[in-house]
Amino acid sequence: MPIRLESDSVGSLPVPSDAYYGIQSLRAKENFPISGRAMHPAFLHSLTQIKLAAARANARTGQLPPPIADAICAACGEVLSGGFADQFPVDAIQGGAGTSANMNVNEVLANRAIELLGGQRGNYHIVHPNDHVNMSQSTNDTIPSAGKLTVLALLPALCGELESLADALLEKATAFDGILRIGRTQLQDAVPMRLGQGFHAYAGAIRRDIARLRQSAEVMHTLNLGGTAIGSGLNASAAYRRFVYEELCRSAGQGIAVRWRAHPRPRPARRPIRAGDTFPPPEPCHTVRGKSINAPFRTPAR
Repeated sequence: MPIRLESDSVGSLPVPSDAYYGIQSLRAKENFPISGRAMHPAFLHSLTQIKLAAARANARTGQLPPPIADAICAACGEVLSGGFADQFPVDAIQGGAGTSANMNVNEVLANRAIELLGGQRGNYHIVHPNDHVNMSQSTNDTIPSAGKLTVLALLPALCGELESLADALLEKATAFDGILRIGRTQLQDAVPMRLGQGFHAYAGAIRRDIARLRQSAEVMHTLNLGGTAIGSGLNASAAYRRFVYEELCRSAGQGIAVRWRAHPRPRPARRPIRAGDTFPPPEPCHTVRGKSINAPFRTPAR
């Protein structure tokens, strides 16, 4: 099998010449053979939508040269259309909080963009998976955001199936209404009841679950894109944070609400921190419906 040699901070590995993934994906495939399951197509779709929005946003800020941005966007379009589905070998369960998944997508998009610009796969001087495809991003913000977009994409089908289940249970509640049985509590016989009553209760529980799922979808529209590494906003400009949500709403078609502000720069402590010291909450970083999720912090007393 023809190969190409790729290198990273750990060393070098032979990568199949016809592969669009690179050394980071290959290492993850070797290091995390956990479930044997591929990443869900809906998750890869969501992550690629983020890469598309990021490339457009970085082009608008002037950080990403137009030819490279256009090539990345074209590669994203091909993946979103179902292309390169066999180029994501990373296991669905992996270490590193999603770093391997993020890099797998970065490498596939980079290598396809390189081809579109007339280069050979693996020539990352043309388009780099980190420097270009992952520009203004981190695994810390792209993976949680992709996960939320995936939930929003899959939730309608789940609720539809649960509605069908609740309807079927209600039909059985009517059919079994004339059947008497002994109700049980604490694993012991209790008082008589109709079998249909039990099935009616099952349907009610499913419908309550549907309502909770739809309610939870509201907070799935709040993303942390632009927060980058540990929410610091490092390497992401204010202009990028504004543009990336505009582009994501345009490409993903979801009504995404977000509130993002960087934490203020900490001041040097005048004395060592001691047990019992109280600190005011920082400026709001993420808010939902205008309410800060931050709270005062007190050091534990010994």
